[in-house]
Amino acid sequence: MPDSSLLHELISSAAVNSAEAIALTYGVRTLGYGELNSAVCGFATGLRQIGLPRAGRVGIYLEKRFETVIASFGAPAAGGVFVPMNPLLKPEQVAFIAQDCAVQVLVTSPERLALLAPVLHTCPALRHVVLTEPLRHPAALPPAVTLHHWADVLAAPPAAGHRVIDTDMVAILYTSGTTGRPKGVVLSHRNMVAGAKSVASYLGNGPQDTLLAALPLSFDAGFSQLTTAFHSGARVVLLNYLMPRDVLKAME
Repeated sequence: MPDSSLLHELISSAAVNSAEAIALTYGVRTLGYGELNSAVCGFATGLRQIGLPRAGRVGIYLEKRFETVIASFGAPAAGGVFVPMNPLLKPEQVAFIAQDCAVQVLVTSPERLALLAPVLHTCPALRHVVLTEPLRHPAALPPAVTLHHWADVLAAPPAAGHRVIDTDMVAILYTSGTTGRPKGVVLSHRNMVAGAKSVASYLGNGPQDTLLAALPLSFDAGFSQLTTAFHSGARVVLLNYLMPRDVLKAME
């Protein structure tokens, strides 16, 4: 398998090796490595088209689903920085993170946008909201914010992007804020790729494996389930659960 030095290359390298292999499972749906790589590239192009600058912050406020993964790898592919937000956070907590690291693009769902709309005026850097599905009811957004639909962003025509190197910032992961305000931890492409290679090595992961993503993707250990699997060409099953028995049932 071609070696990876950038976060999104974990997917593109696996796609070169085996495009038909399953990368993601969510419910009854699956996504192959080739399909996932195409979606990541399309999202990256769409972000550049709407004006995401180099190192621009892309907040992702979603439960575990295909769009969450695509956005998390597509933002770095565009030269940006992804900021995963725990889906259990309240609107005021999401707004704090968006303010703290100057999120310019927010990826979320119509249901979550309805909750966030009253606090978005406190996020001065926010310019774009990308919705996973069309709105059923109008949302009162700040005048400076433009609404985009997921399908339209992915359909952007190919275009040259920003140069990305392995020491570039790739993500800002926020602590839980148990004893104070959450703090953003800055990671580079090299940090995350080295971590994926290290974990896959000592666990002995390979293309035959299935990894269950039960932890939030906003936590480093949770997101590592993705990077470790993609480096190995393995499959990740995305699970949003309520009770411990849901995890046991998924494992079975």
